[in-house]
Amino acid sequence: MTYEKYLDFDRNELLEKLQAVMSQKRYNHVLGVEKAAVRLAGLYHFDKEKAGLAGLVHDYAKEVSDQEFLDLIDRYHLDPELKNWGNEIWHGAVGIYKIREELGLTDEEILHSIAVHTVGSAAMTKLDKIVYVADYIEQNRHFPGVEAAREIAEQSLDKAVAYETAHTVAHLAGKGVKIYPQTIETYNAYIDYLKND
Repeated sequence: MTYEKYLDFDRNELLEKLQAVMSQKRYNHVLGVEKAAVRLAGLYHFDKEKAGLAGLVHDYAKEVSDQEFLDLIDRYHLDPELKNWGNEIWHGAVGIYKIREELGLTDEEILHSIAVHTVGSAAMTKLDKIVYVADYIEQNRHFPGVEAAREIAEQSLDKAVAYETAHTVAHLAGKGVKIYPQTIETYNAYIDYLKND
């Protein structure tokens, strides 16, 4: 895959750009998500190139400073409520504007999947689900429940979204931190998929 259908340069140049803006650990992670997204695209009959590119660039803005995100929120007149959150929300929802500016990526379906890759949404496209799930199950992830998540991802994207969202909500609630409203909407929209066993 070259990704030249979506960018003005090829995958090798994209990899150089990614390495310039992220740590080695984050770079390994995005390569893992690219691989997982391509696999899921194959399983669920979706465009592998589109899924791979979305997976590869989903964390492009992960290591951007808080101030740069705040500036982007102002510059693009985004919802001021976003300022009450942090990097976990910003690197997707706000990060897509940095991706547009610096990589010239304009495909709206890919950008939307990146925007919601940490919080989900009540109505996710197939690509949204692929990136959301690939980010959670990629080969470099090691945490309780990830093996079950990988198995579920082989059976149903909807069930995988439900499983991951339920575990994310439980994790955040256990830490006693605020949960982004869109994450709760995702949980409510998908949780019934886990009851169909």
